[in-house]
Amino acid sequence: MQTWSLVSICVLLGVVVRWGVSLNSYSGAGKPPMFGDYEAQRHWQEVTYNLPHHEWYFNTSDNDLNYWGLDYPPLTAYHSWLCAYVAEMINPEWVELLRSRGYESPSHKLFMRTTVLVADMLIYIPAVVLYCFYLTDGTSKQKVSTLLCILLYPGLILIDYGHFQYNGVSLGFALWGVLALGLGWDALGSVAFSLALNYKQMELYHALPFFCYLLGKSIKVGLLGRGFLLLVRVAAAVLLTFALCWLPFLSDPGQALQVVRRIFPVARGLFEDKVANTWCSLNTLIKIRSILSSDSQLYLSLAFTLLAVLPSSVRLLTKPTFWQFKLALVNSSLGFFLFSYQVHEKSILLASLPVCLLLNDLPFMAIWFLQASTFSMLPLLLKDGLLEPYVVTSLAFLFLGIYLLSALDRSLEDDLRLDAYNKLFFCLSKKGLARMVRWKFYISMGVMAGLSITSAVLDPPPHLPDLFPVLVSATAFLHFLSIFIHFNILQFSGEPRRKTKKKNN
Repeated sequence: MQTWSLVSICVLLGVVVRWGVSLNSYSGAGKPPMFGDYEAQRHWQEVTYNLPHHEWYFNTSDNDLNYWGLDYPPLTAYHSWLCAYVAEMINPEWVELLRSRGYESPSHKLFMRTTVLVADMLIYIPAVVLYCFYLTDGTSKQKVSTLLCILLYPGLILIDYGHFQYNGVSLGFALWGVLALGLGWDALGSVAFSLALNYKQMELYHALPFFCYLLGKSIKVGLLGRGFLLLVRVAAAVLLTFALCWLPFLSDPGQALQVVRRIFPVARGLFEDKVANTWCSLNTLIKIRSILSSDSQLYLSLAFTLLAVLPSSVRLLTKPTFWQFKLALVNSSLGFFLFSYQVHEKSILLASLPVCLLLNDLPFMAIWFLQASTFSMLPLLLKDGLLEPYVVTSLAFLFLGIYLLSALDRSLEDDLRLDAYNKLFFCLSKKGLARMVRWKFYISMGVMAGLSITSAVLDPPPHLPDLFPVLVSATAFLHFLSIFIHFNILQFSGEPRRKTKKKNN
């Protein structure tokens, strides 16, 4: 009873922080003619409510695709329609066709923020609670601490409740998939992840680990017996889920093809804004977009992405344990973020979710990464006027992670699992190597704090207007690349040793 009281307090605190951030500004507030992501989500509600489904993804006189055209899979469109249905009952002006463009009011902002919170309460937060209590080790106190830290991860809160998006829906479905696979419900896990894919196509970042884990598990139990039946069940679950999500568009191949074109736009180029991945960072030294054609850029990113995720995927295929699955989720999503085509800064949230799932196992490295992931979105958050919530939530998360999860105390050689580095740094003892990593953490936090302050209070030189965003993205890129290498090495190390602990509920 006491444990679940603490869980209720954690959920309540998570809701309060989310709502507190939602009181701030949002993407594109008062900035015509395109406004921002807030208007994009509102506009999709307008389009899906007023137009027949066969016009949602097509350019028409009533649906200008150059004005925030729908470019997410069908489940996002259905969610937009559902929100619009409620909006129309409250105030029809919010979703009036064409005339509602750029609509802004305190009451509409309240409605839009509420839709994000309701989605989180229904999908994301329950999945986090169940994951922490059924798939993490340790005492009840450790599980509650992990739960609180995941719920207060600032990156997701600042983007969904500040900038304005519904990442909690797709990430929540993906987490339900992880939870189901961890409990042995493979078909249900496949359904949940298929829903995540049908909500946001960027969930492809997690697709290879799901595929390799289920295939490796089938091979392990025997493809001529139970393994074959498992594959059949999983394939049937995936096909049925996709068929139901795409049903309105399957009657006409042209409709389905147009949806695919919209959700996989290749005409936008290798990258747009400053993002902490390989191509944007490399472009500061070598102008890749000027040297290579669009097709060459696409093939180059595809090749490097496949090479980046291949070792992790093969390892998972040959050793399909749940620990390997969690590490593969990190490595796959980071590999896609670092090397794939047309990456947005907000896509780091796809790598942040699986890292959150390792907060109980590897708190030191997880907190380090999650702080860097929030920092990497600083230029976007400053643009949206979210400096104060960025500072408050980041400092609170860092303090809670260090205090509740004993992250600094668990930065010793055994907890960091540095065995694999002994051969590389043979001149250093385990204790010396752990001390070096700890000092790198302190320096890293100092650099991120310094760049955050500098970006907020100083104007860049006139001849270098993008100086601070470039420094932020380059610094974050170095963090992500280092952690990507670390987690790949970790995946090829042995399974974690389980320490026997007395229950202390």
